[in-house]
Amino acid sequence: MNLRAEAHAIAEELSTLRRELHRIPEIGLDLPLTQRTVLDALEGLPLEIAVGQGLSSVTAVLRGGAPGPVVLLRGDMDALPITEEVDVDYRSIHEGAMHACGHDLHTAGLVGAARLLCAHSEELAGDVVFMFQPGEEGLDGAAHMIDEGVLTAAGRPADAAYGIHVFSGSFPRGVFSTRPDRLMAASDGLFVTVVGKGGHGSTPQDSLDPIPVACEMVTALQTLTTRRFSPFEPVVITVGTFHAGTRRNIIPARARFEATVRTYSADARDQAERLAVKLCDDIATAHGLTAEVRYDREYPATINDAAESAFVADTVREVFGAERYEHLEEPLMGSEDFSRVLHNVPGCYVFLGTSTSPDLADAPSNHSPLSSFDDAHVADAAALLAELAVRRMHRG
Repeated sequence: MNLRAEAHAIAEELSTLRRELHRIPEIGLDLPLTQRTVLDALEGLPLEIAVGQGLSSVTAVLRGGAPGPVVLLRGDMDALPITEEVDVDYRSIHEGAMHACGHDLHTAGLVGAARLLCAHSEELAGDVVFMFQPGEEGLDGAAHMIDEGVLTAAGRPADAAYGIHVFSGSFPRGVFSTRPDRLMAASDGLFVTVVGKGGHGSTPQDSLDPIPVACEMVTALQTLTTRRFSPFEPVVITVGTFHAGTRRNIIPARARFEATVRTYSADARDQAERLAVKLCDDIATAHGLTAEVRYDREYPATINDAAESAFVADTVREVFGAERYEHLEEPLMGSEDFSRVLHNVPGCYVFLGTSTSPDLADAPSNHSPLSSFDDAHVADAAALLAELAVRRMHRG
């Protein structure tokens, strides 16, 4: 079978599907329009299809003609709360929602892989699980689907898992990239409220001002990452929101900020939680105030299996040519809930450059209202996913 050629024979249909999905972005775990579009696209294929009970997921199982491994292929479907600024005729019709992270390409690519593999079902030595997932953007849709049984949807545990993430910048157009072991960081949330005593701005001595105390915490958290962690163990703490006060002459009773914490190892993650919470508590106490500190563990680090990442690299080179593969030298500090699948199943997550910008250095990044993805590469994504499934099943 020549899956790459077959994928490009349906490239226009996959591009049309991607653009249809792009026009109707939905946010979170409940994606009724997206789910309906996926179900319609899978209609007539020899698949065992189930939808989620607590979320708008779609799980489809393809039975091969002979026994063999179970391979799971994943595509996430949700969009972001961003108003699109890209001037295309298929731009979002939902104000305040946009496929600014390329999940519409992921979904169309997974539909394409399903079509390719269904056409060869009798030749397959194993089963394939297609995981269409909502809620990747901060709502842990992968965990919900795992709880509902996606990893055993074929009747036995998956033996390998693969997924693709597209980028509107960062990677050259049409180039696949991945690496063994650490690929993406764990993501946690630090939520701090400094509780003081409000009063008049002209008499700060009669109040307990939470603003300078919260500011000291923000600065100290940056020092924490450089003085309490090894320089060979990357840790990032970024404060993304800070809220306090209503007028310049009023000392507020509270100041609040939120931070994202990124780590790679379990030890660094444990240390970051312990030290960040203690730091904020101690600074508040030192100033005679109190702090309400919450640390939420979100997504774990995305760890590629070494053998599976080598397998993906070899497959890309053989199917698309050596120039289409680029080894990723350093992991990314972004996070991804496909990490939960890879925590349970050996596999690999791979990146694909799909920028529409002539100069990559000026290309808007994912999550930008100007992010733009070239859907000419949806067929390549479908072909790679299908090839990985076939080759992994034949490996046994």
